[in-house]
Amino acid sequence: MSESTVTDESAEGADACCVPLADIDSEALAADLQLLTAMGNDTRYELLRYVANADDGVCVCDLQDAVGVSQSAVSQALSRLYTAGLVTRRKEGSWRYYEPTETAAALLGTLDDLRGANE
Repeated sequence: MSESTVTDESAEGADACCVPLADIDSEALAADLQLLTAMGNDTRYELLRYVANADDGVCVCDLQDAVGVSQSAVSQALSRLYTAGLVTRRKEGSWRYYEPTETAAALLGTLDDLRGANE
């Protein structure tokens, strides 16, 4: 291969890879990161799975026993999931019950599909 051939190929490659990237919606990026970060902790993700599998909401005390962490840790994790829009909460007397949002159900369903759990 001659030196001129190498130079020509390098020039072509440089032109082909140096195209401007499309802008990314920074608000959408921040929202996505909030969701993924909320699910990115073992305890929070496990809690979200338990909440999603419950028939009619689940209480903090039931979740505490299921994941084996303190009630305070469960409450903090659920608060983070709530802030991220992955769970809803309702108060009945002195108890709070958590349910998955449509967003959480869609994300968990997508994860199930990706690993083939729904086949």
